Amino acid sequence: MKIVHTSDWHLGHSLYGYNRDEEQASMLRQIEEIVRDEAPDALVVSGDIYHTGQPSAAVQKMFTEAVMRIHRSRPEMAVVVTAGNHDSASRHEISRMLWKTQNVYMIGHADKEHPDAQTVEIPGKGFIIAVPYLNDRKVPQGYYQDLLDRVAQRNRDGLPVVLSAHLTVSGSDFRGHDDARDYMVGGIDSIELDALGTGYDYAALGHIHHAQTLAGSGGRARYCGTPIPVSFDETYPHSVSVVEIAAHGERPLIRETAIRNPRPLVNIPADGFGSWEEVTALLKAFPQDNPAYIRLNVEVDGFLPPEAKAEALSILAPGEADLCYIHARKKCSETTGRKMMTVAEFRAMQPLEVAKRFAADSGADFSDEMEALFREVEQAVQEDKRNL
Repeated sequence: MKIVHTSDWHLGHSLYGYNRDEEQASMLRQIEEIVRDEAPDALVVSGDIYHTGQPSAAVQKMFTEAVMRIHRSRPEMAVVVTAGNHDSASRHEISRMLWKTQNVYMIGHADKEHPDAQTVEIPGKGFIIAVPYLNDRKVPQGYYQDLLDRVAQRNRDGLPVVLSAHLTVSGSDFRGHDDARDYMVGGIDSIELDALGTGYDYAALGHIHHAQTLAGSGGRARYCGTPIPVSFDETYPHSVSVVEIAAHGERPLIRETAIRNPRPLVNIPADGFGSWEEVTALLKAFPQDNPAYIRLNVEVDGFLPPEAKAEALSILAPGEADLCYIHARKKCSETTGRKMMTVAEFRAMQPLEVAKRFAADSGADFSDEMEALFREVEQAVQEDKRNL
């Protein structure tokens, strides 16, 4: 079985007041081209279709027209779309029966009374178990394994099994998220990889924006990441994943296919922060005839000069680049020697990293014994959470 795996489209997302319809339409056209070129058996969209549970009529039209174009490019292909935490599960299912006539499966709710309704069988090719976003605290123990076991009873020909889900797996790299409450900093409200159960050949995951194949999964569990960035902190490549599975039990072959953003998000400087003089010099050198959104990352002694924004805008005019905002960070304190960090940098830290940094800043010794004790407590917290 061959699938194209994508997620976290966030249609309708605007960036500091700038409308991103052009970029999102371009992204959808590129996915359509990838489907046409790759000829997969299924397109799997693992949640967060929209950026809000109440998308505008124009945004819903963009989605509908794109999915229909994708369907027409390969009518025999199944399109499996699950709701994410940004989506309205009910809105997702309003036209479920109508979509099914076009070989498009919209899964908004987990059907606990009829769990087999969440499985899409592609005759002679494989099975896709589609799990929408669920409140992790309300997921019954063994929920994913039960779905997999039910498919195993039907899978007499040893066909590949794909598990699609929108969730956070502990230990995943969620760099780039600008709202950590959505993505469960430090493993809180996340699940362990083994909670997904056994018996799937590929776990098509959504929710985390940084594309990655999870350590410890044997190459079988992957976040495909966002096709285009949602924030300036997503400073990594963006793509969709093309996955081929020869047979049940075989390790999947995964390729990334890049998605080009016609209006990229640009940090100045590209890495770290610079003084106002350094940043404005880089801004003057930026090719302003290229469409782009720009964030200036400035390190200051106290505060930015009041005319900073006006000065930056005067440098940009009249090109096509747009200044979104100036990200100011205070310099390190010379008296304490502590390294300052942004909120985004703090949110990306794991609990152990926070503890070690706190100890270092406090002048305490974080010994190997203390680290072992910390890990033991962290594991106990995770076990207690799973037993809730």
